Amino acid sequence: MNSNFSDYQTNQFYDELMGTSNLPHKGIEMVYDYFNDLSIDELRSRQKNLETAMINMGITFNVYSEEGGTERIIPIDIIPRIIKAKEWTRLEKGLKQRIFALNEFLKDIYSDQKILKDKIIPSDVIFSSKGFIKECMDIRPLKDVYIHITGTDLIRNDKGEFVILEDNLRCPSGVSYMLQGRELSKQGLSKLISKAKVRSISEYTEKLFDVLKYVSGKSDPTIAVLTPGIYNSAYYEHSYLAQQMGVELVDYRDLVVENDLLKMRTTKGLKTVDVLYRRLDDVFIDPKTFNPNSLIGIPNLFKAYKKGNLGLANALGTGVADDKVVYAYVPKIIKYYLNEEPILSNVETFLCEEPKSMKYVLENIEKLVVKEANEAGGYGMLIGPKSTLEEQDIFRKRIKANPRNYIAQPTISLSTAPCLVGDSIEGRHVDLRPYILFGEEIYVTPGGLTRVALKKGSLVVNSSQGGGSKDTWVLKE
Repeated sequence: MNSNFSDYQTNQFYDELMGTSNLPHKGIEMVYDYFNDLSIDELRSRQKNLETAMINMGITFNVYSEEGGTERIIPIDIIPRIIKAKEWTRLEKGLKQRIFALNEFLKDIYSDQKILKDKIIPSDVIFSSKGFIKECMDIRPLKDVYIHITGTDLIRNDKGEFVILEDNLRCPSGVSYMLQGRELSKQGLSKLISKAKVRSISEYTEKLFDVLKYVSGKSDPTIAVLTPGIYNSAYYEHSYLAQQMGVELVDYRDLVVENDLLKMRTTKGLKTVDVLYRRLDDVFIDPKTFNPNSLIGIPNLFKAYKKGNLGLANALGTGVADDKVVYAYVPKIIKYYLNEEPILSNVETFLCEEPKSMKYVLENIEKLVVKEANEAGGYGMLIGPKSTLEEQDIFRKRIKANPRNYIAQPTISLSTAPCLVGDSIEGRHVDLRPYILFGEEIYVTPGGLTRVALKKGSLVVNSSQGGGSKDTWVLKE
């Protein structure tokens, strides 16, 4: 037996590849055998080729926190993450249920607000949310779809069960890294992909285009991807998706509103845009309606949207549904709108605005993960067991000053997956972000972006915080 996995330590975490007695989980032995039979030198060589290919393909993102802003690749690990068919079937069903319920919630919140009148969710939770946009009241987006593109973050707990960590319904990113990660895998692992019967994810951009076309209600709509510009951290993704769908990539300089229609400047004059896949936050999109200081928005775009002349994906105001306080109510949201029990569970969540919960959080902060309600990317977060006494005191003061803005969750031991680290294979913590599309029907891409906390022992998987990625293989059987 080759020594690649002989010293592999799961450290009592649930591992994506290895089960008990240092043997692979049943049904994925083929992948284990393949990587076990390659020499470490061969693995390192393939890893280097992978990273070189990423650089050559321009798969990069910007890190604003570094001096001057640094453009770099998201590290990708050569060993894929495997999800068996039966597990995926349950995940897919649970994600469809959740997304449908959240879309019903958004329709209700911006119209009759029955869920508030029935006191399922306290009204002040909604009205105090940064994501709730009062200007969107009584505006129905085209086809009644609010959340066309969702990236839902899941983790496995120590029992190996998938649970929902958070919902990303505004401008979820990372799908290009999922798609390009698979293309890179095909370059070196095509035979294994075929032999292991891995489901394809290549139809994602075609499905995305179909969703945007469906929203327009037209047979030949004009669709464009709106980017904040080349300095945005996800600009590579914006340009990649536009190119893959065969649509225009535009920014504020390319667009103008005339007679309540959004128009795009072309070499042949102005052309009406039917649907905009926006990668721009609500507050910046129209300086006339929202932030007057926005230099990257399109004046009067909201008028075109309000009159039903423009489809926006995702719809304005969706941020209220991925507020981390609202997240705690999603099981009740599912029950309220669908009269069903949630298929996928939430992580236990303490709302700091509730006095009893706040007392518990303040007294046990060293054991908990504390998060700001509207932050993303690993920012505004305290991981209690990894924090200093000074950091804990800072967060206690912040919680007391603005309890509505904070939630806390137990520090969950994310599952691990084997990664090539130097001259050995070691476990690193991972999460999973599948991408869900909502058009005529709900489609869950069979895979997703597996994000990896590359630092030993770290639980922070975000690319902006030094995380990496893995290709995610969903098996057909």
